[in-house]
Amino acid sequence: MLCACSSGEQFKFEEPPQSPDSLATRDFSASGLSSRTTAEWEPKFDETQVEQAESTLKEALSLNYEEARALLGRLEYQRGNFDAALQVFQGIDIKGLTPRMIKAIAERIKHRKPRSKADIVVSNVMSLHSVSLLLEAILLKARSLEELGECIEAAKECRIILDTVESALPNGMPEGIGEDCKLQEMFHKALELLPRLWIKAGFLDEAVAAYRRALVKPWSLEPQRLASVEKDLATILLYGGVEVSLSSQQQVWGKTTPANSIEEAIHLLVILMSKVAIGEIDWDAEIMDHLTFALSVTGMFELLADHVEQILPGIYSRDERWYFLALCFSAAGHYEVALNLLRKACGSSEANHRPHFPSFLLGAKLCSLDPRHAHEGINFSRKVIELAKHQNEHFLTQGHKYLGICYGAAARISVLDSERSIFQRESLDSLNRAAVNGNDDLEAIFNLGLENAIQRNLDAAYNSIMTFSEMSAGSSRGWQLLALIVSALQRFNDAETIVDFALDEAGGMDQLDLLRLKAVLQIAQQQPRQAIETYRILLALIQAKKELWLQENNIDREQAFRHEALTEKKLEIETWQDLATIYTDIGSLLDAKTCVDKAQLIEFFSPRSWHIAGVVLEAQSLYREAFVSFSISLAVEPDYIPSIISTAELLMKLGMQSLPIARSFLMNALRLEPTNHDAWFNLGLISKMEGSLQQAAEFFQAAYELKLSAPVQKFK
Repeated sequence: MLCACSSGEQFKFEEPPQSPDSLATRDFSASGLSSRTTAEWEPKFDETQVEQAESTLKEALSLNYEEARALLGRLEYQRGNFDAALQVFQGIDIKGLTPRMIKAIAERIKHRKPRSKADIVVSNVMSLHSVSLLLEAILLKARSLEELGECIEAAKECRIILDTVESALPNGMPEGIGEDCKLQEMFHKALELLPRLWIKAGFLDEAVAAYRRALVKPWSLEPQRLASVEKDLATILLYGGVEVSLSSQQQVWGKTTPANSIEEAIHLLVILMSKVAIGEIDWDAEIMDHLTFALSVTGMFELLADHVEQILPGIYSRDERWYFLALCFSAAGHYEVALNLLRKACGSSEANHRPHFPSFLLGAKLCSLDPRHAHEGINFSRKVIELAKHQNEHFLTQGHKYLGICYGAAARISVLDSERSIFQRESLDSLNRAAVNGNDDLEAIFNLGLENAIQRNLDAAYNSIMTFSEMSAGSSRGWQLLALIVSALQRFNDAETIVDFALDEAGGMDQLDLLRLKAVLQIAQQQPRQAIETYRILLALIQAKKELWLQENNIDREQAFRHEALTEKKLEIETWQDLATIYTDIGSLLDAKTCVDKAQLIEFFSPRSWHIAGVVLEAQSLYREAFVSFSISLAVEPDYIPSIISTAELLMKLGMQSLPIARSFLMNALRLEPTNHDAWFNLGLISKMEGSLQQAAEFFQAAYELKLSAPVQKFK
């Protein structure tokens, strides 16, 4: 006897139920039998027909018994009796019913057409209502197992639903099935539940496969539910840490098939954003957050900016949109574009709105990277400090840091000595505040050391960079700056030791920069052969990286990390230029010319290449040609100091009548770089030639003292 309890009432079945909506009623006439009693049948059946009728009746009654267990299990599940529900569901012979369910779905949907409920079109086949009830039983069984912590078993049960329906409908779900039965609803719930069960069980690769299975065929999911599945798949691909290759059936994009999980996630998120743009689904901030992360880690910031621009008005305020775009373009290296956007976010058009603090902070940071925007950076930084005092005090350190950096840059481009002195003092004051109040802000400490080094406060610079190196656990740029400071103290051997120590820990671009610094230090120690060998190793490493990129043929990576490629190109040019300088100093002018040609082959309009070419020509006493080379160098970059000084030296060789012009060149060089000892030395020579011995002595003294504190490379 089977019992089902509901709302205090008890129903007892001595035999399987025979309600009007049961399978027996709906499918009994499948073999020519009607719902009439046996007394009404005409005695025209032979024994075969009677046996067939009895078989059909037994089959229908057995199926009604399964339906009853499905209903009882549903009641137990709704009451929260998951153990009891599971026991009831386990009594259903799903394995035996599956072939009939597959046949029923296929046949019923194949012959489906508008008709009355009394119409019976397909014979000897279960109804869709019965199939739906049994699928619901399997689904509730899976959920009961989930509630009891058996997620793997739950996933296996849930997969039975998908296998059953997919076997019956290999081309996807036709439209309109959900109008008068729950088949589609049960299937959709199973599609959504299966990957979540695998995630709970810890099988992320199975979860990815389940999500893809839900997307690979048209299962008539509502747009919002389909978008939810796509978003969930993109999320697990981005953050799950698994790589699950696409099967051959799923590689439907041909050559554009995603090569890895991140690419697949980006595909899905871009599709979702296009759906948002056309209004197919509602705006979902999480989609944009995931896309931002995915495109950021792959370096595709310009593509991210395109998607930000496509977002409909009203989602972000104007200043937020401009700030978001500025972040994208600044990350892509387009600082001028980013600054223009930030000027809008912080400009007069937004004066009536609350100041957008992040825009001012980003503006200060971007201006601190380019001396041309130093004065604008000072204004941004002051605004940051002003706003931080009232609402974001923890950003005060950042404001002072950027203010100090911008003051230092302003000092270096200042024309007036008095103004330069004020800016230098303000720079050190702001950076000291940032370093003291910044709770060990490494950037503030590093920039304080750098500014002290530029102002030739070498002891203070040394202490700051030592503190930075200890706190940053051996940052490569910290070691580089420390080596330069030590070289400015004329301790070249110690500086090379520091570089060797840093090389043991460095990798990538840092290793290449350190190798070049090591070669420059060897030149300073009068070791040209060792320096040439170091440059040879450096060029070999650069060439090996190029070949590796060509073998990978990974264009996307090259675009994503083009900044690194440009840095390598610049370093290769500098290496050939350094080699040309070495060969010029040792008198191997033919080799020097070859190295200059190599550098110009990479970048023709390089002011340093034209300058070195002029030095080589000058060493051959070809002064007119050398003057032309220096002029071309200055035409490319009017403030290139070595060419300014070399031009002045050539003018000095022409006689007394050219000395005033030479002096003006040297004064211009000192305006650009007051600590340039070569300019002071040549000014002393001019004064000596003019007979001003006292002034010449002062100039020579300045040149001597500055040379004693000059690093082998510029502090930067």
